[in-house]
Amino acid sequence: MNKLAKLAMWSLGALLIMATPALAQDGGTAVSFSGAFGAGLVTIGAAAGIGKLASAAFESMARQPEKAKDIQIAMIIAAALIEGFTFFALVVCQGQNPFGG
Repeated sequence: MNKLAKLAMWSLGALLIMATPALAQDGGTAVSFSGAFGAGLVTIGAAAGIGKLASAAFESMARQPEKAKDIQIAMIIAAALIEGFTFFALVVCQGQNPFGG
C-alpha cells in the first residue's frame, strides 16, 4: 500500500474517532450515525465474503465438475451462515436488543 493510501486511511479513522464526541452532543445523532456506519460496514463485509465464497466455489466446480454438487451444497450452507450473522449484526447496529430484553 502506498503512502498516500495509508495517509488517507489514517485520516479517515482519525476523523471518525474525533467526530464521535461531537455527534454525541445532540443525543440521538451519534446513535443513528454509528448505527448507519456499522450497518454499512456489515453490508460491505457480507457482500465481500459471499462474493469471495462464490468465486472460489465456481472455480472449484470448473476444476472438478464431478464434485460440483458437493461444492454447491457447501457453498449454500456457508452463504446461509454469513447471511445469518449479517442479519444479527444489522439488528445490533440499529440498537435493538435481539433477545427481547
